[in-house]
Amino acid sequence: MIAKIFKGIWAGINFSRRLIINFLFVLLVIVFIAGISSDDDKIIVEEGSVLRLNLNGPLVEEKLYVDPIEAALNDATSGNDEPSEILLDDVVEVINEAAKDSRISLLLLDLQEMPKAHLNKLKQITNAIEGFKQAGKKVIATGYYYTQAQYYIAAHADEIAMHPYGSVAIEGYGMYPLYFKDALEKLEVTQHIFRVGTFKSAVEPFIRNDMSDAAKEANRVWLGALWNEYKQDVSAVRPFDESNFDETMDVYLEKMQAANGDAGKYALDNQWVDSLKTSQQIRQQLIDLVGTQEDGKTFKHVSFRQYLSLVKPPVVFDNPITEKVAVVVARGTIVDGERRAGEIGGDSTAALLRKARLDDKVKAVVLRIDSGGGSMFASEVIRAEVLALKAAGKPVIASMSSVAASGGYWIASAANEIWAAPSTITGSIGVFGTFMTFENTLSKIGVYSDGVATTEMAGFSVTRPLNEKMAQIIQMSVEEAYGRFLNVVAQARGMTPEEVDAIAQGRVWIASQALELGLIDKLGDKQDAIDAAAALAKLENYDVKTITQDLSPQEKMLQDIFGSASVKSMLGLQTKAPSVLATQANLNSVIQQLSSEVESLKDYNDPQGVYARCLECKVAQ
Repeated sequence: MIAKIFKGIWAGINFSRRLIINFLFVLLVIVFIAGISSDDDKIIVEEGSVLRLNLNGPLVEEKLYVDPIEAALNDATSGNDEPSEILLDDVVEVINEAAKDSRISLLLLDLQEMPKAHLNKLKQITNAIEGFKQAGKKVIATGYYYTQAQYYIAAHADEIAMHPYGSVAIEGYGMYPLYFKDALEKLEVTQHIFRVGTFKSAVEPFIRNDMSDAAKEANRVWLGALWNEYKQDVSAVRPFDESNFDETMDVYLEKMQAANGDAGKYALDNQWVDSLKTSQQIRQQLIDLVGTQEDGKTFKHVSFRQYLSLVKPPVVFDNPITEKVAVVVARGTIVDGERRAGEIGGDSTAALLRKARLDDKVKAVVLRIDSGGGSMFASEVIRAEVLALKAAGKPVIASMSSVAASGGYWIASAANEIWAAPSTITGSIGVFGTFMTFENTLSKIGVYSDGVATTEMAGFSVTRPLNEKMAQIIQMSVEEAYGRFLNVVAQARGMTPEEVDAIAQGRVWIASQALELGLIDKLGDKQDAIDAAAALAKLENYDVKTITQDLSPQEKMLQDIFGSASVKSMLGLQTKAPSVLATQANLNSVIQQLSSEVESLKDYNDPQGVYARCLECKVAQ
């Protein structure tokens, strides 16, 4: 009788689950059909329109793969507050197309929701903006306030307007990691750290409560170079020189006193902005310049995402006739195994390179790297595929984005040429290993580990003390791995291991310095790298093809359905992303930093526990 009752309950649960899933599926299919059959969302660009560049998400080289059903449900229920990622290439393409589009007369930089971004990515956008201006078209920036990243882009506008109650926050570059030594000691966690390299500070948060002098010395150099580049670029397009940047609190206080504490007046007096205007005043100014839309409510305009949908086809068809320069993107921490798009798995990224090697139409490859490294084993798996490409007669250009350090440099080293932007963070040639045991932590709550084994090696566990001889073996492995790293770089760069060691030791370099040291070959952006790859392959007429992971037929179908339907708009739900300043001013930022540190532990999955990773590369901006 009891068994029958439980079977009946379980059957009821199963029926309810299937009913809910089927209901949601039918609802989403209806939304999709309604979406594709409706003309209400048809985008029309009127003559003389404003392109509103409202970038409300992180700028990335490759988007993270998101399950389409999960994304649709999150969209419908506002379950995901994270802004969607924006491809850097999409931003550049939109601006470039708008420069040629006779219907677009003005570019409005509305950067209020744009989060932090590395200088390299910002510069590619401003290069496109300068091209827009050279086409004889006006650029206006507007915002309640400007963060450092937002202002770098806004500085290239013909006019920078800001709300009278707004502010400009240009603070320079700094890095203040969290350190856990005392916390780990209080928890009685036993740490076993193995490293090589005077400047390899990736493990310092576990063994110190502050930054070492060696790390401070190295970080000051590249942070200073990054800051100088920012100041030079901004002062070149604004009516002031580099001395206008406030670098001491005394100067900042003096200027704020002169403005009676009014941040808006301070920004205007120091020529950070050209005017102080409310949203209504900006709207009226744009109406006066381009006129109103058909409804008469606001100025003629098209948003970034709307215009992108017009200039970028939903499906890219591969021309089977033309020869190709293939682009493979390696973005994120390098981990062992398989990872989806937007992450680097040793096996999955190697598979993309292999796919390019086996494609007869691909004659050259650009490996676009935006990574601070990770698993040494996974890095070597990827490097081996780069070598295989070269052996197949297909030249490889490593193109460094914001960061290509440690394991990111490892996978770049084998390329025919290495290209990087002046502000790229690279180097960090060093190796470390880390292993924590919790025998003391467990004993505090009365938990112990004991037993027998046929060998001493069999008792290796996080619940038991680390055998001293095993610790010596791990240290030897780390030292050997560092020597291997030196040899990999030395052979690739035509140097001796001793010469590499002198500029390695885990030290981070900015690309303009790395060029002088012989770690890279040329300074240039992604397009420069593509041109170089084509030149090495002696191609004149070719297409650029981005190599992506293959989706299953089911995944393609779901992506087509849920990528085309706007579930949220059909259900009448509206959300607004939190402002950047509100997020930064919140104590949640500290919690998020702690959470990020803990979350990153899952990326430490190297089979041998040896890592080439640059943690300094996470620069506060």
